[in-house]
Amino acid sequence: MAIPTSDFLQLNTRIPENPFHHLPFASQRAVTFSVKKLPWPNPKAALTLTRSPSISISQTFTKLKSQGKVAFIPYITAGDPDLTTTIQALKVLDSCGSDVIELGIPCSDPSLDGPVIRASASRSLAGGTKLNNIISMLEDVIPQLSCPITLLSYSKPIIRHGIGNFMSTISQIGVRGLVVPDVPFENTQSLRNEAAKNNVELVLLTTPTTTTSQMKNIVRASEGFVYLVSALGVTGARPRVNQQVPNLLREIKEVTSKAVAVGFGLSKPEHVKQVAEWGADGAIVGSAIVKVLGEARSPLQGLRDLESFAKSFKSALP
Repeated sequence: MAIPTSDFLQLNTRIPENPFHHLPFASQRAVTFSVKKLPWPNPKAALTLTRSPSISISQTFTKLKSQGKVAFIPYITAGDPDLTTTIQALKVLDSCGSDVIELGIPCSDPSLDGPVIRASASRSLAGGTKLNNIISMLEDVIPQLSCPITLLSYSKPIIRHGIGNFMSTISQIGVRGLVVPDVPFENTQSLRNEAAKNNVELVLLTTPTTTTSQMKNIVRASEGFVYLVSALGVTGARPRVNQQVPNLLREIKEVTSKAVAVGFGLSKPEHVKQVAEWGADGAIVGSAIVKVLGEARSPLQGLRDLESFAKSFKSALP
């Protein structure tokens, strides 16, 4: 995800009646998911068919804090190189001690992503990955995982399927959190309302250029944890962590007791160790992991490399 220097979380625009009026599909009729074995849309069914980890994302952070630990949060793209491999990758990451796993929904125009995740999304879509396939895959695999899953999705798929419809569906299959990076904070009210109705924790982002007043609003509204974008620009490996991060963490922690996880550019075990020493409650590793899995000689080799790579990050954290 690239963060433009204008900061997409700080748009000083009037909030429209339809917060997504400026985006494609906003006026189209919602498309209903076809979810295997879920007799929905029956609101009562969700109460009995939800098969999710018993602990939420915020509860995960509370537990880790009581143990003096910092969360390891890896990111992978669904369907790269294929959904069968994604299932195995989720299991590998879970077995390696991931505390939360962030799963990306591939998008044809990932405007906020760098070259590694863009290429990953392209491979996934070229292989025929569809949102319905991802939903069905998650329905099967989430009950086999011990850590919570949060999705990262651009706004287009959510709008296309209807905000309420989307939130209800991911909640029913056990997804615990959601990150929508391309919607300005001022326009997140509909997302926040539907997420709250469906017990999905909507994680909001703050950046190095977010004003103090805006940061306070974002932190107050964010659920699960606060996502601190460590640097401006595209996602991808960086030689070092932005030296502004300690000050940014301190400023956020002065106004909230919520967990703060740092992401963008963390590509080495020493990077996650450093942000943990600076006071982060979690470390998000994306492009480096996507590259290992998606660019391997074979899916099997990718899974083997993923396991050793993930363990190196986990072992670097307290």
